[in-house]
Amino acid sequence: MRVCILGQYPPHIGGVSSHTYLLSQELKKRGDQVYVLTYPHHDVKDLDGIKVETAFAPNIKGLRGFFFFLSSIFKLHRMVRQYNIDIIHAHFLLPPGLIGVLVGKITGIKTAVTAHGSDLLIQSKNPLLRRFIKYVLGNANYVLVVNNKLKEKALELGVDPEKIYITPNAVDITQFNPKNEGLPSDIKISRDKPVILFVGNLVFQKGIEYLLEAKKLMSCDTELVIVGDGPLHRKLEKKVVDDEIPDVIFVGARRDVDKIMPSADLFVLPSVSEGFPITILEALASGLPVVATNVGGISEVMDDSVGLMVEPSEPQKLAMAMDKILENKELMDSMSANARKHAMKYASFKIPY
Repeated sequence: MRVCILGQYPPHIGGVSSHTYLLSQELKKRGDQVYVLTYPHHDVKDLDGIKVETAFAPNIKGLRGFFFFLSSIFKLHRMVRQYNIDIIHAHFLLPPGLIGVLVGKITGIKTAVTAHGSDLLIQSKNPLLRRFIKYVLGNANYVLVVNNKLKEKALELGVDPEKIYITPNAVDITQFNPKNEGLPSDIKISRDKPVILFVGNLVFQKGIEYLLEAKKLMSCDTELVIVGDGPLHRKLEKKVVDDEIPDVIFVGARRDVDKIMPSADLFVLPSVSEGFPITILEALASGLPVVATNVGGISEVMDDSVGLMVEPSEPQKLAMAMDKILENKELMDSMSANARKHAMKYASFKIPY
């Protein structure tokens, strides 16, 4: 089978990119030919036997998605013809899913779409976007969702249950490993106090402001390392300075998170909205206990054998959970020991087509 993956893909950073890369490798492993159409990036190149192409999209806020939509329709149509594609698999419903469904109709080939979280949980609340999302879901041959909550949301939007498949995110347990050594030389992590790690986009949905508030409330003396970038970067740095929150390090977006994780003691994801967070799987595979908020599909990823869950937007409860693990060595060691075993359940993909 010849499969074209449409959406975020390395060298882009983030959960969707990690997901599509692992999917491409799984498809290649089973003997499929895989091609990728992704957003422009100066480091884009063919990767591990996968042909990677880009569509035009200027880096202009508010216009990037629109231009990607237009240019991708033409580029994807050409790729379908040139490579004799059998199925388009789009990741994120808008705009990739809409592009995939339209080109699928034009060319007469099947389409699969994967909803990763905010498309069904947030975008679908917008009346205009909701109409496009329902069109995509109604016309795709396969609707993949990463957890049960998203399946329920898809059913609410009228999707035929026969074409919905729950396909949880996967994690590369070889890349993310507690035995990884060699912390990048440009990152200095404390050796004298526990290290808390956050990895993700610096956007409201990730709840980083609540994490900073929680750090102020902790009784345990810790260092917080924040990996990621986004529109809230400057605001968060200013909050650290204005509120005099000690030992907070921003290291920006990184492609070597697998080298950073084993040097931390605890992974924290304080999201107010979430789909199926790959970063939790990566942390567990790296042997880290986890504190996370009980939103989206997080409760499907972890249980109390590997970490603690708290309600979102409540810094006091977040602080108490972090203290509880870091101040109890026996509990922390038990969760660390269970973490990798738990992650092993997500070492491979389920592909319905």
